[in-house]
Amino acid sequence: MENFSGSLNIKNSVPFDSRIGVLYGGMSSEREVSLRSGKNCYEALLRLGYKNVELIDVDKNIAKTLVEKNIKIAYIALHGKYGEDGCIQGLLEILDIPYTGCGVMASSVSMNKEYTKKLLKISEIPVIPSIMVKNIDNLVKETADLTYPLMVKPVCEGSSIGMSKVNTLEELKKAINEALVYKTGVMIEEFVEGQSLTVGVLDIDSDTIATPILGFKTKTEWYDYEAKYTQGMTEFILPAEIDNETTKLIQNLSIKSHKAVGGRGMSRVDFILSNNKPYVLEINTIPGMTDLSDLPAQSKAMGIDYDNLVKIILNSALLSKDPDIISE
Repeated sequence: MENFSGSLNIKNSVPFDSRIGVLYGGMSSEREVSLRSGKNCYEALLRLGYKNVELIDVDKNIAKTLVEKNIKIAYIALHGKYGEDGCIQGLLEILDIPYTGCGVMASSVSMNKEYTKKLLKISEIPVIPSIMVKNIDNLVKETADLTYPLMVKPVCEGSSIGMSKVNTLEELKKAINEALVYKTGVMIEEFVEGQSLTVGVLDIDSDTIATPILGFKTKTEWYDYEAKYTQGMTEFILPAEIDNETTKLIQNLSIKSHKAVGGRGMSRVDFILSNNKPYVLEINTIPGMTDLSDLPAQSKAMGIDYDNLVKIILNSALLSKDPDIISE
């Protein structure tokens, strides 16, 4: 099931009368993106014929809200902290409410760039060398083996929030202090020049498939928050302009990465392709579903329209969430 063409008939595994709560908004730095994703998914579920669907803006009282509203299935459209990091998944496990996407383990691991890299290394998936820092006291020594420019990243934030590209030690110190605001630790890695690419991964019935590869040309220096969510700042190249052999390699690495962290339902794997060698940057377990998001565009390119993509994601609520992670 590598590609779809023509008409597509994804079965409705979830009964149409199910009480579905679309969990969106939330309390993370990616709240605004989540509001857009959730609204789109909610409208798609209505078009699909699900009438007992409700948008639920997640706050600290979410457990009480889910019980009071008698929600039977949670469609998670949350991004970032408390939504994509295993927190809401763990709560839903306690409440015995099936939910879309990855389970607790895959969500928490993938949200943390450091732990993601560790698991990918075990699976012999190429990643860019990096270090973790908690303060700026020993930067010269800690970064001695790295070559500028460098990328500074909060280890547990998505959508490129808090990320910076730096060229000097002074810029590095400033960027680390800015990233420390997010209180998740800071990763530093070398900036690798190359093509920015991303691949969607979908679990459909018993198959795990990779979407066509999406490439970017941005008006910003790199694929930052502005480029991701501002109309006209990024040109999508779909499929990406790479040869067939490299395409298959990257798609296979995407599926391998998805399985390495115990992914279920869907994910999106981001790459940089440098000198024809792909490096995995990170794994997103709840990809954006906005009008400008990558996964809907990738899916459309292989014959899966937005509503069918939402249906696939909804069906993932019925998949086992038990992690299947490779151990040393």
